[in-house]
Amino acid sequence: MYQALYRKWRPRTFDDVVGQSHITETLKRQVQEGRLSHAYLFTGTRGTGKTSCAKILARAVNCERPVDGNPCNECPACRGIEDGSVMEVLELDAASNNGVDQVRALRDEAVYSPAAVRKRVYIVDEVHMLSTAAFNALLKILEEPPEHLMFILATTELHKVPATIKSRCQQFAFKRITAGDIAGRLRYVAGEEGIPLAEEGANLLSRLADGGMRDALSLLDQCAGGGAEELGESAILAALGLAGNVETAALLKEIAARNAGAALESLDRLYAAGKDVGSLLGELASLVRDLLIRKTAPRGGAGLLTGGYDEETLRGLSEMLNTSRLAQLLGQLQRTGADLGRSANRRVDAELCLIHLCDEALDESAAGLNARMARLEELAKLGNIAAVPPKKGTKEEPAVEEAVPQKELEAERPKAEQKPKAEPEPKAERSAPEPPKTEPVQLLPPPEEDAPPWDMEPPPPKEEAAAFSSQPKPEAERPSRPAPPPVPPSAPVHSSASQGGFWGELIGGLRGRIPMGEYSFLSNPAMVRGTADGPLLTLWAQSDFVKSMISKPGILAIIEKAAQTLPGAPYRVAVSVGMPPAAAKAAPPAAVSMEAAPETVPTEGEEYDKLDELLAFGEQFNDIITEE
Repeated sequence: MYQALYRKWRPRTFDDVVGQSHITETLKRQVQEGRLSHAYLFTGTRGTGKTSCAKILARAVNCERPVDGNPCNECPACRGIEDGSVMEVLELDAASNNGVDQVRALRDEAVYSPAAVRKRVYIVDEVHMLSTAAFNALLKILEEPPEHLMFILATTELHKVPATIKSRCQQFAFKRITAGDIAGRLRYVAGEEGIPLAEEGANLLSRLADGGMRDALSLLDQCAGGGAEELGESAILAALGLAGNVETAALLKEIAARNAGAALESLDRLYAAGKDVGSLLGELASLVRDLLIRKTAPRGGAGLLTGGYDEETLRGLSEMLNTSRLAQLLGQLQRTGADLGRSANRRVDAELCLIHLCDEALDESAAGLNARMARLEELAKLGNIAAVPPKKGTKEEPAVEEAVPQKELEAERPKAEQKPKAEPEPKAERSAPEPPKTEPVQLLPPPEEDAPPWDMEPPPPKEEAAAFSSQPKPEAERPSRPAPPPVPPSAPVHSSASQGGFWGELIGGLRGRIPMGEYSFLSNPAMVRGTADGPLLTLWAQSDFVKSMISKPGILAIIEKAAQTLPGAPYRVAVSVGMPPAAAKAAPPAAVSMEAAPETVPTEGEEYDKLDELLAFGEQFNDIITEE
């Protein structure tokens, strides 16, 4: 009957155990000197030799002719323990015997002296699976055992073992076996079994075993059944359904170039060839880890690398990826790999992972943000950032539209949209000059219906009103408006709240310097009046709430500072609730019902006054539009 390689080649002496010399030497010395403990606790990952050393120690303490602390494996005691005929040496699985009743039965039986061997030995594998009651039942006999009794406990999860148990045992930690030791053992086993294992194949299997000898022997057993003439790297990859170092490096190169389409095509090809997406992401994570260690520890980190990639490949990938990007890639791969076990569609999750890896802008984590900032810094150093120019008439800083090199922008732009080369324009006679282009004037929003009307400048004389025209005058014919003279004391001067006039010029320069929450209330009317202390600029608010928004110390300070640059300075600024005196006189009376309102007919003089007022307002509005 065929026997698995990991069972057939299980170590029979301490010298056969690979990679655990710090433990085997101590145990051999204890056997030689007879300084044996009554309880041992072996900890470590799977396949590192815990159970094998427990069985070797059970034979060594009962061997009739030990050799340098090793069992001879020839005496009746060694052969009986090895074939299981000696009942005093018992191996238990705590996963299936984890109840308190089983431990009580074991405790009652342990008090009897052995008949065939010197010591009664109980090997309890996966001891962390025992229940709390079972651990409590085991405490007393572990603390004060008979002289003929020995316990050897083994576990892969030391944190689940109670401290009361650990304090009563000698604890030995089994470390992961190095790739070189595993490869040497695999070559020895392959030579004894007649398996054509190449050097590169042994190195690949040792890396895939992840420090476990049992895993390495199981993988060798699996690949040997494929019927290949020689177990090289390609044959092992085909037998195990892995992508391989070449494919993994090519896929990471596509990710580094942010070519999501090529990365998805590579994944589809590997998936169709039978590659497991979980293994593929694991190989990617291993390669990214090597690159990250190589970046952060270029001198002392060589011993931490897996050793599956040549120096030229690692150097080329390191030049394409910075440290922040590698950390973001590794974090995304780790999260996706952890979630694959609960995934409804592993392929879709792998595709989404590749898309996120190719575009760090899709990663909303802190690592993704750090990677984007690092890319912007690199592009800024090279001067390859395309910026959006600021809008005309604003003081906004130029915003970065997208951190993309100019070469990539030109390559991605369709040919139809690319600007052709400038050609000399043919000279042609123009019949008339083109009119100058004017930009649209952006007016403030009109006041609400219940708000008082804005204060206007005094209407011009009737002679000027008669010359009113709806068409703007040409630039050459229109006389330039002189600057207003300084405001003398006790001389009231009113200013409109529109874009023109004194107040309009002032609030136009306050945009961007005052928060928009307070700036929106500056469309109220204003008035300048001369006083004994100098010109006073009064802002009229519709209500106490509007006054509270405008009369903040910081807002008034900004307005007063801006007013000093206008003619007639220096100005003082104040805020009042209500309407300016001129606007109050022109304000309509309170609304009354139509039945109670008397019907009045304006006289001829009043009609002319209203007409003059309308003509003056139209001329003022026309001047504003023309100037803008």
